[in-house]
Amino acid sequence: MTLSTSGQPPLTLGLPGVGAASAVPVPSRERRATCAGDLVIAGLTPMSSCDWPGRLVATVFLQGCPWRCTYCHNHAILDPRAPGQVPWRDVRDLLARRAGLLDAVVFSGGEPTRQPALADAMREVRAAGFGVGLHTGGAYPRRLEALLPLVDWVGFDVKAPRDLYRAVVRAGGETTAADQAFASLRLVLDSGVDVQVRTTVDPTVLSDDDVRGLTATLHALGVGDHVLQEVRPDGTTSEYRAALARVRAR
Repeated sequence: MTLSTSGQPPLTLGLPGVGAASAVPVPSRERRATCAGDLVIAGLTPMSSCDWPGRLVATVFLQGCPWRCTYCHNHAILDPRAPGQVPWRDVRDLLARRAGLLDAVVFSGGEPTRQPALADAMREVRAAGFGVGLHTGGAYPRRLEALLPLVDWVGFDVKAPRDLYRAVVRAGGETTAADQAFASLRLVLDSGVDVQVRTTVDPTVLSDDDVRGLTATLHALGVGDHVLQEVRPDGTTSEYRAALARVRAR
């Protein structure tokens, strides 16, 4: 299974099972303050030139996502109950060795904003002298709002026009995911943080007219950088690969 946003598999470091307990939801009255060591990390790419345009970064893949996107190629990291594979200390050690060589750390997923320990991890990265990047689909607007002061760049995934969002993410009510995503996008745009908005074009859901309409909507919202990405069948389900092949054959 490829854990990647750049098409390159990460080097997974550390001990299987680290962080497993923190993947289980805890009632609010029993929660304690989280720290970076509580992150449930599925994988780590020590060096990438693709995950933040123009920057050389380490990419940390966090476990768990509330959405089940049609074209997802990171299925192994969707389950929030799954144990972590990389302890945070391995990220610390990597940054100590790569000081002056890496520009930043990008937190990806899954959906990284679902983990409460992310804020503390971002603070550690900044304190060590590195920039902080974030890949998000905007599933948790309130959590994202609290993180934005700690972030230097956001790669924001907009899945589809509002009326087709659920057809891609396959979770929540009819408008839940779209409402979350566009509320989060508004927060990012208003924050002034540098952002690139990306859409992976799923031809089993989106037509050319849908894509053109989405681009126009995003420009009207103030998005200046909208990148269209082609679906990659690698790592997707057999059902999706078959559906994609049928569409491409037409």
